[in-house]
Amino acid sequence: MHKTSEQYDKVIAECRELFINKMKDYGPSWRILRPRSVTDQIFIKAKRIRTLELNGETKVGEGIWPEFIGIINYGIIGLIQLQLGYSDLVDITAEQALELYDKHAAATKSLMMAKNTDYGEAWRDMRISSYTDLILTKIQRTKEIENHNGQTLVSEGIDANYQDMINYSVFALIKRDEEELFS
Repeated sequence: MHKTSEQYDKVIAECRELFINKMKDYGPSWRILRPRSVTDQIFIKAKRIRTLELNGETKVGEGIWPEFIGIINYGIIGLIQLQLGYSDLVDITAEQALELYDKHAAATKSLMMAKNTDYGEAWRDMRISSYTDLILTKIQRTKEIENHNGQTLVSEGIDANYQDMINYSVFALIKRDEEELFS
């Protein structure tokens, strides 16, 4: 489990670095996005991953890995938007955004570690394409919950679905790193 924790932190550090660099370019302009739009951004990335997995080629030169990073960062943005609500203008500093990013990344990792203990690291024996399918399923569930104004009868909420999407994406990137070690 200690190895998983370190691998998780390494992936999040990679995603965080991109998040910081994008904020240097754009600031926290994503504050304007409503949660439904964040869900759609994640959908676009997951759909592209699935298309690339099925077709085996890319026309724009980027593979699946940047898309998994995008799902992680948009998932964290989604959690921030759920916490703060969306805004009609940028209402936080880059430093505040990064504090929120770290808070939600840590909470999502805690959830993963708890589930990882219960499930005995089953994710390690799964295929990356299964993570893609599970992310697409979580997106569909999230859209249904959004269509019901966030209300569920017995299911987890939008936040838990975002966290699961983040964690499946982290698993994919951990597997990427492991494969690079052995190739």
